[in-house]
Amino acid sequence: MNEIILSVTGMTCGGCVNSVQKVLAALPGVQNVEVTLHPQGVGRGCTADKSATTTLTPGQARVRVDPARVDRAALVQAVTDAGFGVGD
Repeated sequence: MNEIILSVTGMTCGGCVNSVQKVLAALPGVQNVEVTLHPQGVGRGCTADKSATTTLTPGQARVRVDPARVDRAALVQAVTDAGFGVGD
């Protein structure tokens, strides 16, 4: 088994996490899926004009797979087909 970690963008709530987890778990060869919304937290800051900013860090999907049955490209395709993005 191999573990593939995806940086998932566009997730904003628990429902998004569940959606990503569901589409990944449905792929043949996927053994285990753990999806977290914002593993690094939420960045907060201030712009030059003193307005507040909030930056959401990408979510993360840790997927344990059978490499003979599924690869990273298939995982990325499933996530993007569900309406989310995948970073590098």
